[in-house]
Amino acid sequence: MPPLFLVLLIAFASATTTAPLPTARALVDDARGYVYNGHLLKSKTFLSPPFSLRPGSVSNKWYMDVAFPRGHLALKSFNGEVVDARGAPVPLHETYLHHWLVEPYYVARGGEGGQTLPRANSGVCKGSLGQYFGLGSETRRTLTWVPDPYGIEIGGGDAPEGYEERWSLNVHAIDTRGAVDKPGCTECRCDLYNVTVDERGHRIAEGYAGGLHCCYDQTRCRVEDGFAAGGEPRELFLRYTVMWVDWSDAAVVPVRIYILDVTDTALLDGKPEPGCKVEYTVEACSSENRAKNDCVDMKVTKEALPRGGDIVFAVGHQHSGGIGTSLHGQDGRLLCSSTPIYGDGEEAGNEAGYIVGMSTCYPEPGTVRIRDGEALTVVSNYTGERRRTGVMGHFYLLVADDDEQQQAAPNKQPPSLCFSFPTSWCVPAWMMGNLQ
Repeated sequence: MPPLFLVLLIAFASATTTAPLPTARALVDDARGYVYNGHLLKSKTFLSPPFSLRPGSVSNKWYMDVAFPRGHLALKSFNGEVVDARGAPVPLHETYLHHWLVEPYYVARGGEGGQTLPRANSGVCKGSLGQYFGLGSETRRTLTWVPDPYGIEIGGGDAPEGYEERWSLNVHAIDTRGAVDKPGCTECRCDLYNVTVDERGHRIAEGYAGGLHCCYDQTRCRVEDGFAAGGEPRELFLRYTVMWVDWSDAAVVPVRIYILDVTDTALLDGKPEPGCKVEYTVEACSSENRAKNDCVDMKVTKEALPRGGDIVFAVGHQHSGGIGTSLHGQDGRLLCSSTPIYGDGEEAGNEAGYIVGMSTCYPEPGTVRIRDGEALTVVSNYTGERRRTGVMGHFYLLVADDDEQQQAAPNKQPPSLCFSFPTSWCVPAWMMGNLQ
């Protein structure tokens, strides 16, 4: 199929469906074999170690030294989904993917099981949100493509002496087959998990109704009587595809990863250390607001990036009930708005009632710039028609230095072709390059 016809077909399809196109999987498939400034775009698909789930059960494990590309590379995307032993995608209404996270670390060279050193992203929440990539239920229809000429640099020789880089993977999945309250199980309501202590054995604080402290590894959500005896366990995996190019100072501009959290109120409270709680609870709106049809829960905070630059990619992260998140500069200008996409079917990637994608922002280079130390405003909106526990309001940003971009200017790719329907998305530069 001619590339130009493919782009026009995508544009036409996006005008007649509520799904954002192209999908993350389509980008992975179409990008294979692409050559960028003499560097082949490489792609490889891996499987996580297996995890077993029976109805109602939870798996939330960190896997160390997982399969991952090695060498001095520029990461271009990371896409993952839960599959069964046959390789078939598992829908969210059977196994809810709360999140997956991938993060590098350092280990003493030649020593197995020895001392490890963390290597988190550049964000202010690196103690609790240090991942390089990470998504939840939206994973199948959220783009993670790092636009050209940018890349996330790994394996660049910056490991401490005597250490080498490895990769860890966290998969948090909840089996909701037979659950008495599927939404409650996915929101990790403590009463449904019948727990009074967290995974460290500490008593759960009074008033904490639900969240990560109640749906940890090997807990079980309440199921119907027919499933109470155990139900059929099944072996599952996270199938993940990594795309990269070999690193080149002349062709690739490095980016820094920042993750912002709407629960971090340290700047507003005048505290020196970040207070990223990761999750929060949305209370049901009052009868007065319900009568006025004003049941939106808006949570707002401010966070400052220690080092600014140009935003080249941004995407929000919310849970079911989310109706959008936005990021604003210190002067109030809109930097990015990211909106949830809800499914309306039964098949994997389109599950009704679940967030199956988040819209992304791909600004033209140099058009969305933040200053060093600029106070950014994070806004997270949820519907307040009922109480929701364990919700999140995060923003993932890729930021590039202006001087790095000027050095790469001679190798700049053609601009992306962008559409505003049904939601904002752009044809990546690698596809545009193939249309020349």
